[in-house]
Amino acid sequence: MPRFRRAIVIVLDSVGAGELPDAAEYGDEGSHTLGHICEQEAVNLPTLMRLGLGCAVPLRGVSCAGTPEAAYGLMAERSPGKDSVTGHWELMGLVLARPFPTFPSGFPDALIRAFETRIGRPVLGNVVASGTEIIDRLGAAHLASGHPIVYTSADSVFQIAAHEHLVPVTQLYDWCAVAYALVVEGMGIGRVIARPFVGEPGRFVRTAHRHDYAMPPTGPTLLDRLTEAGCDITTIGKVSDLFAGRGTGRSIPTESDAHGMDALAEVMMTQREGLVLANLVDFDTKYGHRNDVAGYARNLEQFDRRLAEVLPRLANDDLLVVTADHGNDPATPSMDHSREYVPLLCTGPRVRVGHSLGTRSTFADLGQTLAEVFGVRPLDAGESFLGGLT
Repeated sequence: MPRFRRAIVIVLDSVGAGELPDAAEYGDEGSHTLGHICEQEAVNLPTLMRLGLGCAVPLRGVSCAGTPEAAYGLMAERSPGKDSVTGHWELMGLVLARPFPTFPSGFPDALIRAFETRIGRPVLGNVVASGTEIIDRLGAAHLASGHPIVYTSADSVFQIAAHEHLVPVTQLYDWCAVAYALVVEGMGIGRVIARPFVGEPGRFVRTAHRHDYAMPPTGPTLLDRLTEAGCDITTIGKVSDLFAGRGTGRSIPTESDAHGMDALAEVMMTQREGLVLANLVDFDTKYGHRNDVAGYARNLEQFDRRLAEVLPRLANDDLLVVTADHGNDPATPSMDHSREYVPLLCTGPRVRVGHSLGTRSTFADLGQTLAEVFGVRPLDAGESFLGGLT
């Protein structure tokens, strides 16, 4: 019988654990998402502390006392970049050789003209910006003109914002399909993102109808291997978007991290084997990109409480993994992702708890470990740490 029949992986989007050695090359020297939050806020994380988070990375108020109830460690990102697509692909065993292209001065004029021609109207923006800041700045002009707001970030992404009461979400999605053909298929950009919002000037709010249009993975991932083998797969949150729907099985979109944890609880009652892969995006979109240290801290506490509810529900042959995909330090002036290590906490009744997994040289070690767990063909990157778990 296999050691584990079901693996549950929770990706805390942007919960980084300290700068990588090459962070300065990305303008992220000194970033430490968890560290700076714990320094500035009194954060109560008893469940994560029990699992050994404070043993994996020293944090104020999160001690490393007694024997952790998990195997613990850190993982470094080997792929160039620091976005969610790159991070999730590497977690599932695909390491990129080259970064996705970025546009720190905005997109080329020729590209914008081509996009405007195809959608039949001009655009506003074409700058690098925070999504909340740019709708505050250009939202009124958008309402007056009907012109969509186009912007990018430090990531390889073409984002389109529009007010839902002026531009139906279906029309915004159609514009994203046009952009996808131009920038993802035509230029190799990583993602197009629909960013609908509502409200009045000064009180604009982005809605849960965000949709990501990502490039399909450029090589085999764990999800492909599991699909080939006929394993059950459920993905929760934006995971399906990040893999362009490839190998993502049953996909459950979510409106919040709380909704994501509700969905996880329901899936745990019905899917008894295979992979459950969940992304909790609020850490990144609601708090990291808004430099909201206090809000980020409270969301960590909320997750900690929900995680405490998950642990007693683990079956004897379950493996639970808590990790992240990059950093987004809300305590730095930057509102972009940061190049950081991510935590690695693995637990379950059959896990060798209290064992240090060390600092893994690539996120792909997780994908390779899960490939061994499920007995599928090895991936092209990563080294399994299954022996350290059992």
